[in-house]
Amino acid sequence: MSIKIGTGEAAEITTREAAVLDELVGYSVTAGRFGEGVWYVTPWLDGPSTWKVFAPVRRGELDRTRALAGAVELCRAVADFHSEGWVHGDLQPQHGLHTGSGVRLIDFAWSRKRGTTPWTAFDGTMLHLTAPELAARIAVGPQPVKTTQAADVYALAGTVWTCVTGSWPLDYDKAGISPRELGVTGLREAIAARRVPLVPAAVWPELQTVLSQALLAASRDRPSAGELAGLVAAVSA
Repeated sequence: MSIKIGTGEAAEITTREAAVLDELVGYSVTAGRFGEGVWYVTPWLDGPSTWKVFAPVRRGELDRTRALAGAVELCRAVADFHSEGWVHGDLQPQHGLHTGSGVRLIDFAWSRKRGTTPWTAFDGTMLHLTAPELAARIAVGPQPVKTTQAADVYALAGTVWTCVTGSWPLDYDKAGISPRELGVTGLREAIAARRVPLVPAAVWPELQTVLSQALLAASRDRPSAGELAGLVAAVSA
């Protein structure tokens, strides 16, 4: 079993994640309160994360078949999630688990159904995987920020890129930017303005070229998660 506990400000996040799990097909959850805290229990999902599936690629091993299949499976899992009307809001290399029954997404603290009222305030997502248009909305408002499936696809492409290379897709050095010196606010503004180019596609150029197209596209021109799955599937292992 997997147990999550939230206290203080984290109690609200834990509560809404439990509510999402309760709505999702194929997931089950038991939740409760203690004092000012919230807990939930959900069945353990046994399998490596996408990050671990790509470990042989980062080590330079020549057989990339399993990693490529894992990337396709992750994209299809996100596509299925989107087809049910959901937006994840925080896709990262550790948020897809490759189980015996397929990829299962986790960490739904920022997830919501399309057409529903967003959370009161949103500054979630891994900053380095935040779509420029989402970064702009977070930076300048107004809140609440409506996360989108297109922003999920940006994070999905960035997630696979990070799993391939072991580093974020944005080339802060080339942009002359120090993320630590800029801080969260300054870095978010740089991402929103697209002042940070992509790192050269040197590790797996064919796959990274496909991912870069999704990362560089305007939100309206990005492929869907299902379309990205097809593009990734066409890459040579």
